[in-house]
Amino acid sequence: MKKIAIFASGAGTNAEKIIQNPEANYSVALIACNKPGAGIVTIAENYGIPVLLVEKKKFMEGNGYVDELKQKNIDLLVLAGFLWKIPDSLIEAYPRRIINIHPALLPKYGGKGMYGHHVHEAVINHKEKESGITIHYVDGHYDNGDTIYQVSCPVLESDTPDSLAQRVRLLEHEHYPRVVMEVVKKLNNS
Repeated sequence: MKKIAIFASGAGTNAEKIIQNPEANYSVALIACNKPGAGIVTIAENYGIPVLLVEKKKFMEGNGYVDELKQKNIDLLVLAGFLWKIPDSLIEAYPRRIINIHPALLPKYGGKGMYGHHVHEAVINHKEKESGITIHYVDGHYDNGDTIYQVSCPVLESDTPDSLAQRVRLLEHEHYPRVVMEVVKKLNNS
């Protein structure tokens, strides 16, 4: 069974769905978080999953915690609301083994600063008819790697960033655990 590390910075709702997946062909061996008081830390503790608190200088200027990940025999990194850019050292150590979820249909509304309500505000302000999620491989640029999966939802005239975020979050919770399983299956077959 492949071991994954989930990198998260916030409440951890996507991470919890991945952890709870009853059909999982993976085990969540580590939670990496850059905010000690984040909800994901409590979730990890509730499930008995070790937490790696990530310090910015070591992450960005060191080797991206590659040694700690290798010690845990981590096969795949799953970003679930992790807001820092992934350093090249980590990308080189885990080529096409780092995936991310973005709350919009990339390539639109991606890049530095485009996360959470900023994305939903931009989608509404540009009068888009649809939004959704993009799950993609991570490369050296924000929200740029090859797309693995996209699914859309309508943007309603009455939408606020919060109401759109709720619909997008439902898509995230429904599809991210399944796509993680598909990526793990590809790793098993390679």
